[in-house]
Amino acid sequence: MRPNHHQFEAFAYVVREGSFSAAAARLGVTQSTITQHIANLEKGVGTLLLLRGRDGVELTPTGQDFYDLADRMIALSAEVAERLEGFNAMKEGRLKIIGNAPQPALKIIARFQRRFPDIRVDFGLYDWTTAKSMISNRLADVGLITDAPDHEHWEKIHIESARYMIYCRRDHPFAKRAKISLAELAQETVIVPEKGSLTRRLLDRACDRYDISLHRVATMTTFPLMCEAVLQGIGVALFLQNSSLIKDNLCEIDIEEMPETRNTSLIATKDRARLKLVSEFINAAIE
Repeated sequence: MRPNHHQFEAFAYVVREGSFSAAAARLGVTQSTITQHIANLEKGVGTLLLLRGRDGVELTPTGQDFYDLADRMIALSAEVAERLEGFNAMKEGRLKIIGNAPQPALKIIARFQRRFPDIRVDFGLYDWTTAKSMISNRLADVGLITDAPDHEHWEKIHIESARYMIYCRRDHPFAKRAKISLAELAQETVIVPEKGSLTRRLLDRACDRYDISLHRVATMTTFPLMCEAVLQGIGVALFLQNSSLIKDNLCEIDIEEMPETRNTSLIATKDRARLKLVSEFINAAIE
């Protein structure tokens, strides 16, 4: 028996949503229907496509190959449906947005939702490595990623540029400084994002290049948490300029060894960029 559209659709949404139950809710069917579609698809392919675990589902190597095809098929099907409906009202739908920093993603999401309040937007914040991987593996509709690579199958639209800065409290001895060397932070607690982030990657590269050792590093998972840690006097933080709207009582200081401007871009696969939901989000981004 040849696989059909419903089986591919169920498979694609199980991967995108992360579980059989979430895929069933997304498609408005029962979980047993999703399970049956996946079982029939695997039977037709002749091998397992998904492994179920405590943390959700995981693709087998064959599953990864089929997922790329299935997701492209879903994107094409959605584009056909939009054209048949005349690109009408934008009264329903859902976008999955990911980013490696909350700004400028949240500003764009706010502009988009003011225009299309009925569209559900799910936003996830991930480290740089994971965010790139999710776009590569078609696990999100749109990514807002700093230093995003070029790819022949991606639309890449420049959004903003910013430098890495040191953030400290206004009563910190560094607060009056316009610029600081990483070497001067040797006795400070430096607050940074988790491993896998672009920040950690570039900081480690700069320290290696200039033979600088930071003896006290504190890892935090989110930018608001990093800002709060600075405000509580735990240390100074390193992240991109304008990464957070939390500005009160914080100072930004240029870093001598990290003067380069980093570019944040909107990324979407070319087939998804043609979809009405995604194209309108892109319009909101470049407004």
